[in-house]
Amino acid sequence: MPRIAILGGGVMGETLLSALVAAGHRDVVVAEKFTERAEALRAEHGVEVVDPRAASRGADVLLVAVKPQDVPDLLAEVRPEIAPGAVVVSLAAGVRTTVIEDALEPGVAVVRAMPNTPALVGEGMFGVSAGASAGDDQVAGVVALLATAGDVAVVDEAHQDAVTAVSGSGPAYVFYLAEAMVEAGTAEGLDEDVARRLAAQTLTGAAALLTSGDEGPAELRRKVTSPNGTTAAAIESFDAAGVRGALVAGIRAAARRSAELSGS
Repeated sequence: MPRIAILGGGVMGETLLSALVAAGHRDVVVAEKFTERAEALRAEHGVEVVDPRAASRGADVLLVAVKPQDVPDLLAEVRPEIAPGAVVVSLAAGVRTTVIEDALEPGVAVVRAMPNTPALVGEGMFGVSAGASAGDDQVAGVVALLATAGDVAVVDEAHQDAVTAVSGSGPAYVFYLAEAMVEAGTAEGLDEDVARRLAAQTLTGAAALLTSGDEGPAELRRKVTSPNGTTAAAIESFDAAGVRGALVAGIRAAARRSAELSGS
C-alpha cells in the first residue's frame, strides 16, 4: 500500500483519514499545525501527526486538505520533500491543477478533486481531474483511495465548475428541500420531530432507489405520480411556480460563481 500524507487535519482531512484507516491503510501520516487538534487526531486514530515537511518526506500520495488560500504557502514549504513519482491530490476548492503544478518541481503528478460533505458518513461524491503530468494509473490510484469515502467520477478539469455546482454545493440543495418539507409538514399539524424524520428518511430512501438501478429520476418520478393523485397535485404546483427552472438557474449560478472564484 502507498505511504499517504494528509496535509491538513481539519474536517475533510480527518474524514479521509477515517475512511483510509477503515479500509486498511496503515501507512498514513497527518500534518496538522494546531497542537490541540494534532493531539486529538493521534488519540482518536492512532496515527503519526507531524509538521508538513516531515509528513511529505517519502510520501507516495499527498492529499492537500487545507483552505484554498493556504495552498501556496503549504506547497512552497513541502516542495523540497516531495519525491519523484509522488502524486499530489488537491481537495482545495477552486485551485486549478496548473497553479499547483507551477508551485512544484516539474513533472510532479497533480490530481484535483472536488469533495462534498456526505463524505463524513462515507457517502461522499468526488469529481476528479488529472493534471498535465498525471497518468492513467496514477489517476486510478487516486480514485481507489477516494472511493473509501464515497463515489468518484473522473471528469475533464474544464467541467470542475459544474461538478462544484451539482455535487460540491449539492448537499445544501437537498437540505433546502428538507427544510421546506419539514415546514410544510408542521404547517399541516405534524410535530416538528416527526416531520423531520419523515423528510430525512424519505430523502434517504429516494436516493437509495435512484442509485440502486438503471432508472433515471424522471422515470422514478413518473412511477410515483398517479394521474389526478396527491403527488400529481404537488408536481403541478411546483411546475406552476417554476420550481424546476429556478433550481436549474440556481445550480448554473453556482457554476458561474465557481468559475469566477477559480479564475477558470
